[in-house]
Amino acid sequence: MATVLIADDHALVRSGLRQCLQESGRFTVIAEAASGSQVLDALRAGDFDLLILDINMPDRSGLDILKHVRSSHPDVKVLVLSGYPERQYAVNVLKAGASGYLSKDGSPEELLKAIAQVLSGRRYVSTSLAELLAAELDSDHDQPLHAGLSEREFQIFCKLASGQSVSGIAGELSLSVKTVSTYRSRVLEKMCFKSNADITSYALRNGLMN
Repeated sequence: MATVLIADDHALVRSGLRQCLQESGRFTVIAEAASGSQVLDALRAGDFDLLILDINMPDRSGLDILKHVRSSHPDVKVLVLSGYPERQYAVNVLKAGASGYLSKDGSPEELLKAIAQVLSGRRYVSTSLAELLAAELDSDHDQPLHAGLSEREFQIFCKLASGQSVSGIAGELSLSVKTVSTYRSRVLEKMCFKSNADITSYALRNGLMN
């Protein structure tokens, strides 16, 4: 019997996930959080085995939350649940320390399978994602541009794409402005872009932001 925290900003999604978990009879505590700050508050107040995390939270990005969980609550397993296509986010999420990545299009049976695998200490990827990862090992030229970014570079990329300033990002991530500027330069260089507008345009074209 495990304890789980469901983090998603949509009440209907949280309700559906809760019902699925309750019907399985495998969980003693099922808590909910509708924002990034609620996730962090819940983790500080409770003892959870698993966090089911939506990558797109309203006040803090899922990548920021994931990074915090990995550093402050290393025993909590994180299963990322996302409406974004696997190709766009999965690799970066796994690099950032998630124990698994599952599309919201998945079935309840797949969700329970993923949870069981993650709680057993193994990573979970869907069959389609496993095939995608295998194909990318054989064909680097088919990878999207952002797949070549490091975990931190991708985090900065997402914030720049949403219109945040270098100084704002620095304050939010407790980094110096110079450090964030360096990461920005690396992102532009790796992706062959010239400006933040290029980053935003790319993110919109590739479904990396709403």
